[in-house]
Amino acid sequence: MATAVYQAIDYGRHQPPAIAGDFPVDDNVINSFPMRTTILSANKFGQSKWTVTARLDVKQPDGSPAAYFLKCAAGDAGRVMIEGEFNSMSELYKTMPELVPKPYAWGKYSASPLETYYFLAEFIDMSDRVPEPNQLCAKLARLHKISVSPTGKFGFHITTCQGRIPQAIAWESNWTTFFTNLLRNIIALDNAENGAWDALTALEDRLLAHVVTYLLDNLTKDGRVVKPSLIHGDLWEGNTGTSYQTGDIYLFDAAVMYAHHEFEIGNWRCYYNKIHNKVYTRTYLRYNGPSEPTEEWDDRNRLYCIYYNILYSVNHRRQGKAVRQTAFDDMYYLIDKFAPFPEGQGPERIRDADRGTLSDERDHTRS
Repeated sequence: MATAVYQAIDYGRHQPPAIAGDFPVDDNVINSFPMRTTILSANKFGQSKWTVTARLDVKQPDGSPAAYFLKCAAGDAGRVMIEGEFNSMSELYKTMPELVPKPYAWGKYSASPLETYYFLAEFIDMSDRVPEPNQLCAKLARLHKISVSPTGKFGFHITTCQGRIPQAIAWESNWTTFFTNLLRNIIALDNAENGAWDALTALEDRLLAHVVTYLLDNLTKDGRVVKPSLIHGDLWEGNTGTSYQTGDIYLFDAAVMYAHHEFEIGNWRCYYNKIHNKVYTRTYLRYNGPSEPTEEWDDRNRLYCIYYNILYSVNHRRQGKAVRQTAFDDMYYLIDKFAPFPEGQGPERIRDADRGTLSDERDHTRS
């Protein structure tokens, strides 16, 4: 998909000769900058499965240098991705500006055979090493604590995407209902992408009918309240960077929503992430502890991880089998604990000899 996007934006290239580099810059991108900004160069930067990305070096109106990050995607799916990312990063920047590069603009290319959309943000030169746990978790916990939902509800005002997949995040006042809708939507997308699997469907139906309701309704028993917290929504090590200049950790490629704060770190349980290392979860919990009932925290974490695993299965079709099987095991664990099948009625468990394997195909670049 990224190759097709680049071919589209390179079509009929008429880049002004004063702009050096190998990345074509559309007039609408140029017009996103303040008057009297001079674009000096535009060069491909990083790799991505679904978008193309570049670094733009400019001379600002006052003569000082600056650098910008440009991302492009094509078609209606590209519009949803780009608009969602711009709004995600804007919401994070508005809430906690030290946490993300500053977003500037998004829009549509004026000249391209495919409808092509762009996102423009501050460029920060960052390493892609795994983030230092203490700094990352302290910042993340602060985001979750200080953020305030503009509606008082869970969700977001516009669709956001993890990778190429849009999330079902319409505003909802009840967290159990919101998460049920979120999970049900991604299950439907997984079936469409990877095919029906009757045994998994049986578990999904029982999980949605019994386990989700039990675990998440308990969060609001005895007068307790679940606060809608702003979450990044796709937080793994590949969506973080550490500034070479300052050592500060930044987040990018956000897919935000207002959600139960624990949902954010369900992604850290997924074994294909390096952030799977338990030091991250333990450190986060020092800054922002589990919700009550605390004895069910690990079960909620497993439940939230199921969402991220199914979503990964949709985004990475070749690896869908192995990740679906992990979700299968986690569902069976929770069902056995909270809503067991009647004797002899549950689907067969997966034999070790039948398991798929997961190769390391995740790239650590900006998607």
